[in-house]
Order: sequence, then structure tokens, then C-alpha cells
Amino acid sequence: MRRSWLPGLLALAALASQASAASLAESIERLISSSPVARTAFWGIRVVDLESGRTLYEINPDRYFVPASNTKLFTTALALERLGAAYTFETRVLAAAPPDSEGRISGPLRLVGGGDPNLSGRVLPYRMKAPAGDPLAAIESLADQIAARGVMRVDGGIVGDDTRYVWEPYPDGWGIEDPESDDGPPISALTLNDNVQTIAVRPGAREGDLASISLSPAIEFYRIDNQVRTTAPGTERHIEFARLPGSRQARLWGTIPLRDRGLDMLPSVEDPAVYAAMALRQALEERGITVEGGVSARHLYPASLEDLKESPPAPAPSGVELAKLVSAPLIEDLKVTDKVSQNLHAELALRAVARARRNVGSLEAGTEERKAFLTEAGIDPEAYTLYDGSGLARLNLVTPAAVVQLLRYMWTTPQRDAWLSLLPVGGEDGTLSSRFGGTPAAGRIHAKTGSLSHVSALSGYIQRTDGKWLAFSILVNNYNGHTSEVRGVMDRICNLILE
Repeated sequence: MRRSWLPGLLALAALASQASAASLAESIERLISSSPVARTAFWGIRVVDLESGRTLYEINPDRYFVPASNTKLFTTALALERLGAAYTFETRVLAAAPPDSEGRISGPLRLVGGGDPNLSGRVLPYRMKAPAGDPLAAIESLADQIAARGVMRVDGGIVGDDTRYVWEPYPDGWGIEDPESDDGPPISALTLNDNVQTIAVRPGAREGDLASISLSPAIEFYRIDNQVRTTAPGTERHIEFARLPGSRQARLWGTIPLRDRGLDMLPSVEDPAVYAAMALRQALEERGITVEGGVSARHLYPASLEDLKESPPAPAPSGVELAKLVSAPLIEDLKVTDKVSQNLHAELALRAVARARRNVGSLEAGTEERKAFLTEAGIDPEAYTLYDGSGLARLNLVTPAAVVQLLRYMWTTPQRDAWLSLLPVGGEDGTLSSRFGGTPAAGRIHAKTGSLSHVSALSGYIQRTDGKWLAFSILVNNYNGHTSEVRGVMDRICNLILE
């Protein structure tokens, strides 16, 4: 008797499921239509039940969208799968020979970058709002090791060597202003303090005085012509910074009111290898080690993959190792990359994969390896075009279907828990710490954000109250209004999906 009821029950369940899907679609479309900013934008959405594979809702799933930082999903998945969570980087200091009996190094010291993204004051493992430490802690440790080896004098200066990766500081498609700030600093295998320097500008003691400036780290990389004047209290603060491309000359000008709280500017450093070499030289001199000669950089300049196949890249730098630092496990950096949307670290991860898998740390090699990985993940090569690892490139295009397929694939791998741990959690941490708070979705959304001018994205996973997990991608392009309004609609869509 009971078995005879089964077809009827299954039919009722199917009808209920269809009604639920229809209700969800109607609710989402009504929500988008209710906002003038959202209504006139271009939306792409796909939502899939991970257990059954059933699509619960979609709109424009196979159309192209600029993904912004949702690009990092493709890069960090690649790095986690190809390198593994425990992968580490090494930074070394080499000399041609050990110090002589008087502690002299007759040639240069080479500070050799191994791609470590976290030679900085960043606290690892990632913790929300953890105060940063000393940005030069890694350099200080290397200097201590060199001093412990009995080095008293270096006759050949300091060479910053970033040849582990090809010197391609800026991918195609980045905006002209991206490289000027901490959004898009140059990409280098020798990275110190995210290749950024803080310039703190504070008012002078009296009206008419030049403003005071201080640097962190305290390295005089740029020769700054300070022309910021202190003005009367209540007047406008307006400060500009500009540097001459290809040089270390910079100008700072404008006005700052008396008793103003000041401004911290974050310009990138144009040559990270020189920047790091300067920091090491300074640290050695602070320890009483004489350094004769200047600082310089050693770069590996671009060549095509075909050229490199015929002429393989030079072997890794060799010599007597005077100091070494080993990074935290890769997974700790991938958490930083996705949770705070760190552009430089995503680019470095792409090149790390290229160097490990294709023996050349170039953007081209990383792109080819990513393409191979995404094909393994079941993603059609026609469903995406990616020019960088971070999503700063405005030339990037993906479909919501491709993003969801990546999410579904990573859900099936042994790396599932590690992968999920990389993503910001709604109402709790990363770029979602101030979103979804006080809603049913708080703590149940694990997703990567994305934002550029007229672009907003959110893709990841939702855990429903019944324990079921869904994968989703919401990509919004070409909106003309406040980003907060579009994000508000996106967040309400996530809560609708959760119901």
C-alpha cells in the first residue's frame, strides 16, 4: 500500500519544488525591478543546489560580465590545487664567498626574492582587524642572521634579485591610476610591505609652515619635494602626490589646515627590488656593518613561452647562503588574498603556480596553467577571458555559469574545507564583515566580493537552514548609481535564496 503512494508523493514534491523555484524567480525579479539603479543594470545570476545539481534560478548565465575581484576565485583555486595548502616561499641572502677573516664580503650581497607576499607587518594567520606589526621585521631578521655570520663589511653594495618571476610589473587592462597606489603596485618576486610606502602628512606648527611628513617603512625610496603648506583652521585640506615615471623624484603639494588630523597616502614603489635592497642596506648599517657601493635590481625581462622553451630561464641564483626566511604556509596567504581582496597577492599566486608548474614565473605561463586547470574543472574556455590574477583588468570577462562551475568543482575536491576557509563570511570577516549582519544570511554566506567602477560581484556558497549548500554567482555590470544600492539588492537576493 505504501509503495503505491510513492509516485504520488514524488509528483507532489516535484510540484512543490517547481512552485518554490517559480516563487524564488518572481521574488528576485520583483526585487531587481523595485530599484531604479538595479533595474537598469545588466544582471547575471546562477544558483545551483550542490547536492542535486539542480539550477534553482538563473538569468543571463552564459553572457559575459566583467568580474572584478571575482577573478581571484579562479586564481586562488588554481594555487590551492596546483601548489597545495602547505607550499612555502624562501627569501635568501647570498654572497659569492663567505666573509673573510676580517668579516669582509668582497662583492655584493644578493637579496633573492622567492615570491613571498608577506615580507611585511601583516599578522598571520589572518585575523579580522589584527593590528599590523613592524613592516621591516623580515628584513631585520635577515640582517640579524648576516651579522651573526660575522659580516662586518660589504664592498659591492646590495642587489635586489627578483628573477624568480619575469619582470612584468603591470598586466594589460589595468587602469592608468592603479599602479600609483596600493591597489595595483608593481608585481615582483621580491616584495616588501606589499610594495607600498605610507607617507603621513601632518600640519606644521604654525600657519604658513610646510607640513611635516614621515615615512613607513622609514626608507627614503622617493626623493620628495614637499610643498604642502599649513593653512588656517577650518580651511580645505587638499593634498596631491605625483612621481615622475622611471625616476625616484616625487612631488607633494597642496594645503592642510592647522590642527587637522592629517592624511596617510599609500603610493606604490616603482621598483620593489631596489626598495627591498635599500631596506636591507639600512638594516645592516644600523648593526654597524659598513656597506660600500649602492643598491641595484636584477630583473628577468619578458620572453614568450616559445622562446623560453628553446632557451630555458637561467638557473636559480647560487652562492653562499648567509640568511634565509621561510614563509607561512600558502593557505594563510590565500586567506588574506580572498578575505581582504589583496590584488598584489593574487598576482603573485598566479606567478608562483607558473614558476612551479612551467618553470617560468610569467603571466603568460600562469595564464596557460590556469586554462589547463579550468578545463579539468569542466569550464568551457569560451566562457571566460582572463588577463590577470586579481581582477583589476577591465578586459576580463566571465559568465556566471563558469563561476558556478568552478565553485561546484572545488566543492568536490579534497581541498573543500581549505577552499571554503578562504572566503569572507557574511557579517563576520573580510570584505563581508559589514554585510549581512542582523539578517538570516549572517554566518551562512561564504563568498568573494568584487568591485570596480560600474561593476559589483558576489559569488560563493550559501548554507540553508536545513543544512543544504548552494553555489551561486551574482554579477552586475553597467549600473549608474550608488554601489551601496546595488549591493543592498544583491544581499537581499542572497537572503531570498536562503529562505
